[in-house]
Amino acid sequence: MFDKRFITKAIGRSAENPLDRRRFLAAAGVTGVGVGAAVLASGAPAMASTAKTAAYEGEVTDSAILNFALNLEYLEAEFYLRAVTGTGLPSSMIDGIDPQGGVVGGHKVPFKTGAIKSIATEIAADEKAHVAFLRAALGGAKVSRPAIDLKSSFNAAAVAAGLIKPGQSFDPFASEENFLLGAFIFEDVGVTAYKGAAPLITNKTYLGAAAGILAVEAYHAGIIRDRILSMGLYHQADAISAARDSLDGKTDDDQGVVVNNVISLVPTDANSIAYGRTAERVLNVVYLNPNQIDRGGFFPAGVNGAIVASGNPGSPTA
Repeated sequence: MFDKRFITKAIGRSAENPLDRRRFLAAAGVTGVGVGAAVLASGAPAMASTAKTAAYEGEVTDSAILNFALNLEYLEAEFYLRAVTGTGLPSSMIDGIDPQGGVVGGHKVPFKTGAIKSIATEIAADEKAHVAFLRAALGGAKVSRPAIDLKSSFNAAAVAAGLIKPGQSFDPFASEENFLLGAFIFEDVGVTAYKGAAPLITNKTYLGAAAGILAVEAYHAGIIRDRILSMGLYHQADAISAARDSLDGKTDDDQGVVVNNVISLVPTDANSIAYGRTAERVLNVVYLNPNQIDRGGFFPAGVNGAIVASGNPGSPTA
């Protein structure tokens, strides 16, 4: 998810400090004597000024990485909560650094299948918990929820995938079939984002938490892909996959649910390893734009935090 060549600096407010590290460790369930041991073992900087210096020399802080992930978790939580309950995150879970934005679109899905409703309900709870965890971990350094568009963004994504024609609308909350296709857009991106982030996280406690969230997102993605296949929606999902691939660089990594007439419930490379996306490429997808830009798509005013710009079409990173 994060390419050090892309991130030339991380703003001071995202830098780690002892208080924020203690908050993270407490949120992770590491308390008492274990807190000091975990911090020492991680090699985390003892002073915020040290982290700031490293950031401006071209390194990204772990807090900046977690804040980037928090933006994505806000998006997923708002999507799933609205699908299940009709409302999004409570006001107590959206404040923080940088401008707080509203959410456009979203309503309860008229689920017909009990199993799909149960899946949506569990995923909604998971995503809300991820938001709560990351906010607690970041403490005073957490970013607020940015403006999120769950209406025109889906129309644009559906047009790009060829699911609808320009001028038509695609409502992912109109039916459980549409809901699964909307969820497919997010889940695979979330998995590749956390996979891409792993090599740049230095704090072992942070890395362990990110790995845990990655595992949950992978479970979610697998469940959604299986349901899409069982409901015969794989042609639409493959079109969405192709659209994502057209946004995130020159490489052809994204995989639909059926590849070359073979079922592909687990998208991997030749070594059966999940691939990752850099921060640039994640933003290309969620901004719905293959060019270098700092807002658009699902985040009409951009994401909050230190990492905000999508990739350059001339860059080979993917």
